[in-house]
Amino acid sequence: MFCYCRGVPRPRLHDLDALLDVAERLVADGGALTVRGLAAAAGVPNGTIYHAFGSLSAVLAQAWLRAATAFLDLQTSLVDRAETAVDAVVAAADAPAEFALRRPDGARMLLKVKQDRLFGPELPDELADALHALDKRLIALLVRLARLLWDRGDGLAVEVVTTCVVDLPTAFFRRDITDPLVRARLAAAVRAVLTVPPREKDRP
Repeated sequence: MFCYCRGVPRPRLHDLDALLDVAERLVADGGALTVRGLAAAAGVPNGTIYHAFGSLSAVLAQAWLRAATAFLDLQTSLVDRAETAVDAVVAAADAPAEFALRRPDGARMLLKVKQDRLFGPELPDELADALHALDKRLIALLVRLARLLWDRGDGLAVEVVTTCVVDLPTAFFRRDITDPLVRARLAAAVRAVLTVPPREKDRP
């Protein structure tokens, strides 16, 4: 996944994580991510960035992928612990707020950087494949929730779940993502949406 040049010692894994931590913080703080800025903030030579990751695009994609994977892991674990299907959807919708409490820099980076911005000619194929795989994991979770609710995983059912898990949190969390009142209102909105089941059209 990483590109190394001959004759240059490989950075240790924890050093790579430290570089990604710095990149995550810089992006979260709103600054433009540059090799010089990242190297200065991490206290390493510019060449270390290229030797470890190959390109700045790969750094950003790797940092985003790491945070997004951690978020989806958390979201899935919250769903797993829910007692009812409706509670599972509410937990999935609340996951961004919970993630922001646990990993604020990662949450802010995910809000600032859209996934489609990561793709480009410098992005290694392995990272592109990993990003696509993450999309598939999210879709599988949405389908799982739809089946828990209505025993169906067709497009109309998944669309309702997507409204609850993606669209409503995006709208509610535009300001303070961790505000308990906002989280409570989101939960109420999700529960209200789920009182109206999906249409039967296109059901397999």
